[in-house]
Amino acid sequence: MNLDKLKIALQYALPKHAVSRLVGKLAAAEAGALTTTLIKLFIKQYKIDMSEALHEDPAHYKTFNEFFTRPLKPGIRPLAEEASIVAHPVDGAISQLGDVVDGQIIQAKGHDYSLQTLLGGKESDVAPYLGGKFATIYLAPKDYHRIHMPLDGTLKKMIYVPGDLFSVNPLTAQNVPNLFARNERVVAIFDTEIGPLAMVLVGATIVASIETIWAGTVTPPAGKDVFSWDYPAEGDNAVKLKKGDEMGRFKLGSTVILAWGEDKADFLANQLPETVTRMGTPFATIRD
Repeated sequence: MNLDKLKIALQYALPKHAVSRLVGKLAAAEAGALTTTLIKLFIKQYKIDMSEALHEDPAHYKTFNEFFTRPLKPGIRPLAEEASIVAHPVDGAISQLGDVVDGQIIQAKGHDYSLQTLLGGKESDVAPYLGGKFATIYLAPKDYHRIHMPLDGTLKKMIYVPGDLFSVNPLTAQNVPNLFARNERVVAIFDTEIGPLAMVLVGATIVASIETIWAGTVTPPAGKDVFSWDYPAEGDNAVKLKKGDEMGRFKLGSTVILAWGEDKADFLANQLPETVTRMGTPFATIRD
């Protein structure tokens, strides 16, 4: 067995939820000098540019989670403010992007999967995106891990889908069928100027939690049930976000998947698989 096959086999065997919850507790612990030492080792291992962070000193962070979800300095990620531009929601790298064909989207070469399954299984939730566009962006450990709005939007629905916690790195994406539709995930559906926009936050091995700015940590009771919440368009409980506003964050890295409807917006020609992304930069143009 070669090394790649061994890595995949170990993922199937690993008690991923138990390991992830344990890591989550450790990452949330205030361990003083030990926390600072771990953060310094992480910075060195992944060559993290702390000059971009609002707080550059590793000792500033009381927990590893505080460091991992660190804010950036104001203005370090200029926002493409033109009304015709869809902005990148995260720092990362494009895994795949393209058309939603017969309800399927591309995971990796030779691996397609169901968008309906990804969004929680309801035909009514997937219908607006049939024939539309999708994009998958992978956040590596070194990346900034806050997720921002690519457009102005009003939250319509949030869906929590329980699942596995495989790694979402490129190797796993190429070798584990239906990876993103089998991992735990949070789906946020927004009403925008290009119609419904789905933003899927995919969990992964040792991702301690997924947060949104309106619900905090999304952790429904353990089990196999899909949970969903509807939100009003107006009133005190409405969630209205501007392009560039933070909408969520990962405590340890993962993947964001976007989807929008047919003939709404087109990816820029320079946006290709493996392209490095920076939050706020141009991603797609809105059709007239």
